[in-house]
Amino acid sequence: MSILKDIKLKTKQAIETLYVTSIDEPAITVNLTKPEFEGDYTVVLFALLKPLKKSPDALGNELGKYLVENHKGIFQSYNLIKGFLNIVISDNYWIDFLQKNYNNENFGRQEISHKKIMVEYASPNTNKPLHLGHLRNIFLGWSAAEMAKQTGNDVIKTCIVNDRGIHICKSMLAWKMFANGATPKSTNTKGDHFVGDYYVKFNDAYKEEVEQLISQGSSKEIAEKEAPIMKAAQQMLVDWEAGKPDVIQLWETMNSWVYEGFDATYRRIDADFDKIYYESKTYILGKNLVERGLQKGVFYKDDDGSVWIDLTGDGLDKKIVRRKDGTAVYITQDIGLAVDKYEEYKIDESIYVVGDEQNYHFKVLKLICEKLGLPYANAIYHLSYGMVELPSGKMKSREGTVVDADDIVEEMVSIAKQKTEELGKVKDFTADELKELYETIGLGALKFFLLRVDPKRKMIFNPEESIDFHGFTGPFIQYTYARIKSVLRKTNVESFSDTDSTIQNIQHSQLLPLEKNLIVLAEQFPSVIEEAAALNDPSKIALYIYELAKSFSSFYTELSIASAETEEKKQLRLKIAGQTANIIKTGMHLMGIKVPERM
Repeated sequence: MSILKDIKLKTKQAIETLYVTSIDEPAITVNLTKPEFEGDYTVVLFALLKPLKKSPDALGNELGKYLVENHKGIFQSYNLIKGFLNIVISDNYWIDFLQKNYNNENFGRQEISHKKIMVEYASPNTNKPLHLGHLRNIFLGWSAAEMAKQTGNDVIKTCIVNDRGIHICKSMLAWKMFANGATPKSTNTKGDHFVGDYYVKFNDAYKEEVEQLISQGSSKEIAEKEAPIMKAAQQMLVDWEAGKPDVIQLWETMNSWVYEGFDATYRRIDADFDKIYYESKTYILGKNLVERGLQKGVFYKDDDGSVWIDLTGDGLDKKIVRRKDGTAVYITQDIGLAVDKYEEYKIDESIYVVGDEQNYHFKVLKLICEKLGLPYANAIYHLSYGMVELPSGKMKSREGTVVDADDIVEEMVSIAKQKTEELGKVKDFTADELKELYETIGLGALKFFLLRVDPKRKMIFNPEESIDFHGFTGPFIQYTYARIKSVLRKTNVESFSDTDSTIQNIQHSQLLPLEKNLIVLAEQFPSVIEEAAALNDPSKIALYIYELAKSFSSFYTELSIASAETEEKKQLRLKIAGQTANIIKTGMHLMGIKVPERM
């Protein structure tokens, strides 16, 4: 149990004993004491005054005195400031906590809850490579899944690949028109980049045809509809849905090129999935649910034969769920796929990591599932996030202005190499060790920068700013970890002593503020994970780990470890360092970031 929860519990017990009355624990508010006041934690008294019929001073003094007298191993002293009971936690409590946890590499992991959570992320299209926006999506989804695991849940990582539709046919048609039989292998090009180039070529050719038709007297609207290349792409889509063999064969071949490229990117950024769904296999799902909805009166049929749902009474709009020709629309597929996921895995929660431009779509999805009475309706959760932009502005894949994921990773590794060499501390590394280090720093910087921001916020990504060994960055935290490991190696970490006399001597020595601050911060780690997991917000962990690393830097600058005043102090500081390193490693892992043993 965390000290915060323990204070709440013991305050509740004190009230029940002192005033012979029960009070709900949520009514008891405990916060960290503000820096300008003496104390570690503060009990806010105002909500308790009326039910207990006490003045702030009377209640504060009675509670404070009871807690200190009856729990001497936890509470050392208290003071009152205008309705706030500030409590000082005993040094012995913090030292006991350190003794129990300093070498626990699993500190922060909760007991198994048997709750089953599915996290869907990535969702790429097979007409182009992964780009910077995908990276935020993938890192956020992977981190949400790992945080859910850390808090005791059974997690399934999934991906839905958008491998059908007009956008796919555009790349296919452009390849037929312009490639002259070229392949990724013949051009020495990564498969997803190769196919993406033809998506751009289609758009360039389409623009030329539209401009030509306009110059011949057509309106822009008509020109965009009548451009021959667009009509050919639409016909290819019809042929694909009809199963025309040559179209299917080309589709399978080009998709295989893309999947090979995707897999290489996923391996490099350490992304993985337990199950991959393909839109080409799921797009007809949900048709039976439309019929069920018609029978239940949830849906209605329009005069032209299309099927709709009226959500105006729920503050939304009317939404089509089946076209007049009987084909499914995207929302129908999503309903069907949700059923498929639930029936296969019996999940308790289904988290969709999708950009905030789809907020309306997921409101509609959840509402339709509720009206259909589907068992997983309340399990649907849209983890919405803001778009990533570059300092130059928005990216557009059709115009070829998107920053490909592979290119940004390569640039990050290159910047990591340059900045590490400028520090000049890796001269004893082998070539292979340097390569691994640059990859670790570059990817760590990228992931930390994209995850340190609240997911709901739009963000601007600046590669140079993300690699700084002194700021709110991944490399700063990685460097702090490597420094701790160096200290532990130099001072022979195996010399940790757990004899009773050593523990007793440590407990009778007063903690210095910098020592205590690190232990107090460490104790908060499980609560930070719990909050971050509940909100699906890894930025909470990023900020916490940064504060921990920053506090250790101050500790290390001001206090000697190897030459501590006494052997007991040396042991204490070694254990503080060891615990800090373990927490940094775990926290960074939850964001998908590796930490190097040397830097």
